[in-house]
Amino acid sequence: MYKVKLRSFEGPFDLLVFLIETAEMSIYDIRISEITSQYLSYIREMEDRNIEVAEEFMVLAATLIEIKARMVIPREDAQGEPVIEDDPRQELVQRILEYKRFKELAGQLQEAEDRESHVYTKPKEDISEYLENPEEVLKLEMDSLVSGFMLFLRKKKKIEDVRRHYTRVERERSRMEHRIFSILTKVRKHTGQIFNFRDLVEDKKDRRDIIVTFTSVLEMAKERVIDLRQKKIYGNIEIKAGENVEKDDILKRYAPEGFTGEVQSEQ
Repeated sequence: MYKVKLRSFEGPFDLLVFLIETAEMSIYDIRISEITSQYLSYIREMEDRNIEVAEEFMVLAATLIEIKARMVIPREDAQGEPVIEDDPRQELVQRILEYKRFKELAGQLQEAEDRESHVYTKPKEDISEYLENPEEVLKLEMDSLVSGFMLFLRKKKKIEDVRRHYTRVERERSRMEHRIFSILTKVRKHTGQIFNFRDLVEDKKDRRDIIVTFTSVLEMAKERVIDLRQKKIYGNIEIKAGENVEKDDILKRYAPEGFTGEVQSEQ
């Protein structure tokens, strides 16, 4: 038996797959007694820490206990003869494989979304005039030539504006990620402490820095990394650790390049 560090899971099968992979078991040959004990131990630990256990976690726990009982207690027919039945783990194996397939597909969709978020498109233009009358392109008058050149300059300026906007967006995104990482490490080091929003603003005289900090705090609250509280309108915003503050994947997402360390919590 090994100890499972208490962490957040997306659902009961996320926890079950984690236990199986950590124990280096084959999905097709699950040591059901061992896995059931570890799963129930994790559920009890959640309850001891007053963490609300979702209904689907309890449903899977009941399923594991049923499978364990069917494997331990032999079945007999009316004449007392042993009944040979299919492996009771078979249905569970199929559900685990299906879960892993969907999780892998979800990861691929997330990667595609991240890639597409960096792609900018331009509206389609009608060039049929030039394709249908190619000879007329060479018979331009001076006014048409000037008009065409001015159109070229406007398009060139538009492209440069888009490029500047993209650069600015990327710079602001990088700055916000840096601020989120800074706030996250501070909150994780002092899990039980309540922070004031003003204390998290690095340059209180810089309006843009205040905006970046506020946007970062909202993003972290959306992912339940922190909890926010404001006792009155326009009052100070109090910040404390949220339920997902210990998720390492969130820390790595906003960590600067080359970061390999861990942030230790201080109670």
